[in-house]
Order: sequence, then structure tokens, then C-alpha cells
Amino acid sequence: MSPSLDNIALFVEVAKTRSFTRAAEALNVPASTLSRRITELERDIGVRLLKRSTRRVDVTEAGAIYFERSQHIIDEARMAHEELVGITQQPKGRLRVSLPSSLALARLAPIMRDFSVQYPEIQCEYDLGIQAIDLLADPFDLVIRYGAASTPGIISRQLGTARIGIFASQDYLDLHGTPTIPAELTEHECLRASGSKEDSIWELTSGPIVEHINVSGRMAFNNIAMGGTMAALDMGIVPMPLCFANIFNTKPLVRILTDWEFGPIPLVALFSSRLMPAKTRVFIDFLSARLAVIL
Repeated sequence: MSPSLDNIALFVEVAKTRSFTRAAEALNVPASTLSRRITELERDIGVRLLKRSTRRVDVTEAGAIYFERSQHIIDEARMAHEELVGITQQPKGRLRVSLPSSLALARLAPIMRDFSVQYPEIQCEYDLGIQAIDLLADPFDLVIRYGAASTPGIISRQLGTARIGIFASQDYLDLHGTPTIPAELTEHECLRASGSKEDSIWELTSGPIVEHINVSGRMAFNNIAMGGTMAALDMGIVPMPLCFANIFNTKPLVRILTDWEFGPIPLVALFSSRLMPAKTRVFIDFLSARLAVIL
């Protein structure tokens, strides 16, 4: 008996996530159904594909080979189906996106609204965080992050570039003085992304000139919005993207050392395959076009 293409697709999802639970969530089917259907597939082809235990699921040697060959077939079949469907109707389905909360709150709310208006058949689920996401295992269609991608097997597309300047409140500057050269930052409270050595060395550029300043401070935040809020409360000097330096703050921040900036940081969309569904493709295109105007 020839194996069902549907059963092969289910196997591909379980093999990719190494979890019946996560695969069931991604496919919106019961985990018990997944297990039964993959058992049918194994019976049809006469080979055990998965090693099951109470703690985890892994692929057998034969399963790894089958997954490698089948994944591309399933992606191609899904894309062919969606392209044909797209001729007569709009993209549809559930789209799961992970993106930084500061960016979402500062700039993306109107874009999210307009996207939902234009594509009413797409149900969007947004995860606002910066935690590490495994696109091959976690149930996300798309991850948006600042910084270049370096994970093998992950495809990236640059959506824009953020310029980063240095800001403080006027009250803080009146009390502590305004730095006139980067080296004077060492005398100030600097609000960093973390207390690590890497985040305590600020690399600033002015044309061809590069300065490395070892800064310090009593507070660190892994959230841009929180850093801006605390700077507005006179707690120190903070790096901020120029595009939303004063969106979150209780009072305006003043840009200092205006001839100096951090290196530009790319904003990238990360996805697991170039053969992306129509819902993902239209979201990336929509977001890229709108961000080009505001970043």
C-alpha cells in the first residue's frame, strides 16, 4: 500500500519538532491522532521511523533519511497548493510571529492593524519577547529580531536598519553635566542591555573614527522601552534607536554626542525555509514596505 501524503506530512512535523505535543499544536490536531497516523505510516512502509519514550521523541536512522527526503516534498506540495488557492482567494490561516516587544509597542501596532484589515483570513498570534526561538522545533512561522542571523539552516531577510544614538534627560544632564567626548561617558551612569563585559563596552563611531568606551552603571535592562523610561526618570544615559527614542518616555530625552552613534543594527526576519506559505510571505512583504518608511 502506498503511504498517504498526509501521513508523511504529519511525520515531517513530528520529526522537525521532536515532540508530538508541539507538532499537534502546530498542526491543530490531537497528539493521539498524530501517534496513530504515524504508526499507520510505519506499518505501510515497513520501517520504524520514530523512537518514542515518555520523555522525548527522536528519529531512527531510517527516520532521519526519510525526513530529509520527505521534508522538501511536503514543502513543495504545500507551496503548490497555496499558489493555486491564492489565485482565487486571499492567503489564510494562523500566523505565529515572535518579535521584540519594544519594537512592537513603538512602531508596529498600526502596521498590525492595517495588515489584519487587508488580510482578514489570516489569524495572527504575536509573541512579544526576545528569547531564543528554535524555528525548527518551536511553533512559529516567523521570528523578527535585531542583529544578524548566524544559525545554520535558518533563512533571513533584512527588513531595515536601526540607527542607535545616545540619550539622557535634561534634568540628568543639568545635574551631572553633558559629555562632550565619548571618553567622558565613563564618569556617568550608563544604562546598559546587561551587566556583561560585552554590553559594558560601547563601540561608537563618528565617520571613520571608532571609540571603545568601558561604561558602567547601577542598572541594566534587556528591554529598550524600559531603558528609555528609566533615562526619562533621570537615572542615566541610554542608547536608543533614533526612530523611537521618545515614544515611551514620561518626558523628552535629549540626544547627546550627536556626532557619534553605535553601529547600525539590522532588523531581520528569520524563517526555516525559502518555501514559505503565502500567509508568511505577504506578512514579510507588508512589514518590510512599512518599516522602510519609519526606520
